[in-house]
Amino acid sequence: MNPKNIKRILEEVKAGKLEVESALEQFKSLPYEDLGFAKVDLHRHLRQGFPEVIYCAGKTPEQVVKIMQSLSSGEHNILATRASQAVYEHVKLIFPEACYHEQARLIVIKKGEQKSIGCVLVISAGTSDLPVAEEAALTAEVMGNKVERLYDVGVAGIHRLLHNQQLLYAAKVIIVVAGMEGALASVVGGLVDKPVIAVPTSVGYGASFGGVAALLTMLNSCASGVSVVNIDNGFGAGYMASLINKIGEVD
Repeated sequence: MNPKNIKRILEEVKAGKLEVESALEQFKSLPYEDLGFAKVDLHRHLRQGFPEVIYCAGKTPEQVVKIMQSLSSGEHNILATRASQAVYEHVKLIFPEACYHEQARLIVIKKGEQKSIGCVLVISAGTSDLPVAEEAALTAEVMGNKVERLYDVGVAGIHRLLHNQQLLYAAKVIIVVAGMEGALASVVGGLVDKPVIAVPTSVGYGASFGGVAALLTMLNSCASGVSVVNIDNGFGAGYMASLINKIGEVD
């Protein structure tokens, strides 16, 4: 971030040479902070509603910490995905307030209290899908959404899902996480009048091809209103659900 650019824009607004909305548009494209190994986008929340999220896989613990330090000057929650216990232990030394969600492999630093709006329902087909389901649920929560969970209700025992239809009807957007053949997303899509985000997981025996079978089933869903993210991409599903859930909301 270049302070000179910020000062110039503010001076133009003060002098009446620049409208506030035009100034905001310029703030959205101000420079990043160059750390050498990373260029941290400090204004992403202005463009996309949430700050840059740190993908920890492939980064050293030191790199993760330095990116967090760059992001920590803001007022928004900080989220790091695919984080190992070792990375968390390093982060904890610098940010004692950081919380680690082992199952979802997420590190979260919360900045004060925030309201939770709407309702995102996260459904998992089986217990083995929970790491991805929790990644989706926690991502949505960190982004300021009310989240409900309905786990282990796959098609092998479909009565478990049908017994909880009230949760489906109360949600504004639904995330369905399933491996094996991935049929649960189509079933849910045929029961509701709201967006369904399907997440194929790599759970399953050999012919599931590491989640490809579930991915293809979800892409070929005959239920309208079902969209699909990549294999094991709980984060992407939680982020998309948050965007949908917040449509029409006024800050």
